[in-house]
Amino acid sequence: KEKCNYSSEEIIMGFITFFLLKKLLNKGNAFIWNSKEKNIKAFKKINTIDLKLIVGVEKQKNILLKNTENFAIGNFTNNALLWGTRGNGKSTLIKSVFLKLSQKYISLKLIQLNKNNIFDIEKIYPILSKLPNMRFIIFIDDLSFEKIDSDYKIIKSTLDGSIQNQPTNIVLYVTSNRRHLMPRDMIDNERSSAIHTDESVEEKISLSDRFGLWIGFHNLSQVDYLKIVKSYCNYYEIKFDKIVEDNALKWSLQRGNRTGRTAWQYIIQIAAEKNLKLNF
Repeated sequence: KEKCNYSSEEIIMGFITFFLLKKLLNKGNAFIWNSKEKNIKAFKKINTIDLKLIVGVEKQKNILLKNTENFAIGNFTNNALLWGTRGNGKSTLIKSVFLKLSQKYISLKLIQLNKNNIFDIEKIYPILSKLPNMRFIIFIDDLSFEKIDSDYKIIKSTLDGSIQNQPTNIVLYVTSNRRHLMPRDMIDNERSSAIHTDESVEEKISLSDRFGLWIGFHNLSQVDYLKIVKSYCNYYEIKFDKIVEDNALKWSLQRGNRTGRTAWQYIIQIAAEKNLKLNF
């Protein structure tokens, strides 16, 4: 018998690749990585909203939409870090942009990777790289680090190229409440106490530098907040009048913020009071 030229690991990887390809073709275009089984599971339905309902962040929307479409057509594209205030639509924007463009570009796929399973990115890359005719967005939501630990260094080396360059058919979209993925006080403390301050601080902020796109989300103005409420009302055929406007402002004051999430929660309250059915 001829000696096999492939290791058992390579043979297993071949089966996984075939299995993954088959599932991608048969199950749809959006998936979540199953860390336990080391494969993917299809989303029955993406939990998001129509892209035209995302208002008040037009600049951010246009940047991400253009970047994603460039990626879908095969151009070199930047990894993107969406950072800033909670509840202003970072993860929703990623999913809504994907949903819109995947209807036009059938090769575009979304794979959500839980931040606790970030180690698995080293397993995902070689699998997806074997499917060059497909374009994969790896989506990691709410990523941040409390210290320079092994998880931090893995994603840093992954984005930096390290031993293995990021496959050209993969782009990373990450959301975080922190611009540098680290607590501000950690960086400030490092500046005040480190012997080699510049080098130590650079280690902490260098990960975010690996993202070609930084897309910031900040507190909404009252005008933009009401614009979001009005857009929801128009979409769901709810009359937007002075009473609705005043109550929307009171609702935001009770919660201590003006965000897209707060506006959406207010619409749900109106629908409940009026016994209206909202189709997601």
